[in-house]
Amino acid sequence: MNSTPPGLRLLRPPTVIGQFHTLFFGSVRTFFLGVLGFAVYGNEALHFSCDPDKREINLYCYNQFRPITPQVFWALQLVTVLVPGAVFHLYAACKNIDQDEILQRPVSTIFYIISVLLRIILEVLAFWLQSHLFGFLVDPLYMCDVSALAKIFSISKCMVPEHFEKTIFLSAMYTFTVITILLCIAEIFEILFRRLGYLNQPVT
Repeated sequence: MNSTPPGLRLLRPPTVIGQFHTLFFGSVRTFFLGVLGFAVYGNEALHFSCDPDKREINLYCYNQFRPITPQVFWALQLVTVLVPGAVFHLYAACKNIDQDEILQRPVSTIFYIISVLLRIILEVLAFWLQSHLFGFLVDPLYMCDVSALAKIFSISKCMVPEHFEKTIFLSAMYTFTVITILLCIAEIFEILFRRLGYLNQPVT
């Protein structure tokens, strides 16, 4: 007999695709961001140099080049996308809904689908924001507008370190986002098919 309270068994999603998404999301994506992201972006500000190579110009142009650092953006994305699922599991724990009962109850099924839809919306929004903040390619040179600092010249040419590695990393993060969106869409179809299976079961 399993004496574990129902709320403690809700750490696993009720679908196979959802469990794979959790593994992919929690392991591969987080490892990629935490380990490789630090290796690629960790010392970017220190190696970002402009012409003329002055500290105030380097800092000013780097803040212009990076309104928000990629590591902070992707960390916020990971945390934000986790919120809908966490809210649903909190709801299920408060209602004492077992993991196996989630897709058998119409109300909990609707709430779970809503949480998956919210994850999709958040991932699409993050994809759009990332494309506007960082683009798809990292150029080796960045033309910085320093008219607010310098009176002699208004444009400073800055060197972006490891621009090719950053382009590869950006492509990987876009790919992770697209894969996550596809997994969420597939999970909704799995929920609908399994829900239809419960409805078609003969009443005993």
